[in-house]
Amino acid sequence: MQTTLAQLKRGQTGIIKDVSSIHIPLKLLEMGCLPGNQVELVQVAPFSDPLYLNINGSHLAIRKETAIHILIDIV
Repeated sequence: MQTTLAQLKRGQTGIIKDVSSIHIPLKLLEMGCLPGNQVELVQVAPFSDPLYLNINGSHLAIRKETAIHILIDIV
């Protein structure tokens, strides 16, 4: 079974494995959401959307519908 970014629990860390979906905006890739980078789930907004992430020191929020297309390995 593959793990996605949307399945991370608060405080968990993972390594991005694949972001090759057409549902991933280019801006997200430019901000460091690339394979091999470390990602940590910092906070979850009310109603579980959006997710507040720390990706290699950059903080950003993404929608859960985007996060399900990013495959990770949990550390």
